[in-house]
Amino acid sequence: MKRRDFIALLGSATAAWPLSAGAQTSPKIPQVGFIGGANPASAEHTFGAFQQRLRELGYVEGQSIALEVRWAEGRMERIPELVAELVDLKMDVLVAGVSPAALAASKATRTIPIVMVAADPVGLGLVASLARPGGNVTGLSYFNEAIVGKRLELLKELVRGLTRAAVLRNPMQAVHATFWHETELAARKLGLTLQPLDVRAPEDFEVAFAAAIRGNAQALVALDDALTVAYRPRIVTLAARLREFPDDGGLISYGPNFTDLFRRAATYVDKMLKGAKPADLPVEQPTKFELVINRKTANALGLTLPPTLLASADEVIE
Repeated sequence: MKRRDFIALLGSATAAWPLSAGAQTSPKIPQVGFIGGANPASAEHTFGAFQQRLRELGYVEGQSIALEVRWAEGRMERIPELVAELVDLKMDVLVAGVSPAALAASKATRTIPIVMVAADPVGLGLVASLARPGGNVTGLSYFNEAIVGKRLELLKELVRGLTRAAVLRNPMQAVHATFWHETELAARKLGLTLQPLDVRAPEDFEVAFAAAIRGNAQALVALDDALTVAYRPRIVTLAARLREFPDDGGLISYGPNFTDLFRRAATYVDKMLKGAKPADLPVEQPTKFELVINRKTANALGLTLPPTLLASADEVIE
């Protein structure tokens, strides 16, 4: 999938390829460090959008800007080490592409400006408030409580008779406690029973899906996480046993346009390189939300797509 935070029968998000991972840097040009939670292949569109926006703003890699890119490959335990590397290299700006990277960066430095793309930055203690961040962290927030309920509503509308859904969550993601709480609240209103599936590393997927099958899960929702993004082809293959990512064969996704968020992150970098202070730049929230439906998957599942839902979709994958 490309640009959103995901739901239903597997969901979460994004993409990218480094402008020049490990680029040779020059002390004469600004150095920007980027920490991604997934991998280049799964971040092709989001990181690519970040690069493109920098070019539009007049930056040329190796001439007017140098990028140092690090990928966690879905393993959140690696992030503090990756952040430490970039801090030691004395970056002019750090870009944290996932919440754990933002947390690690904020702990590692109080002086280097940090641009985050993170969920619930106030709840995580990254900023004092969205309007007045304070400190050296600002950027984009993509958490919206209404999204959680909307995803489950869409799922129940599509899957008639749905009463039980499994939820992939990562205990290593601090923000997942908030995501899970909001998902539970929405599920109660819809009469759904949730089965939590804790996944910390790639090797946990097999066990998690076996548990979902034993629990008679009728659908699967993946909370936003770099781990599920990095290993989405494997997740979709495993989910076929039940039968997120609509582009990869999942049923439906709804959430922020992550491509847009990463484009806007590049604008923050530009402002900071020109002297703006993070404390003076309010945290922005998503302005674009997308509903994407995979008609082929729906047909394979024997699901009838309501005309009103199809009409409201931003994209229907045939």
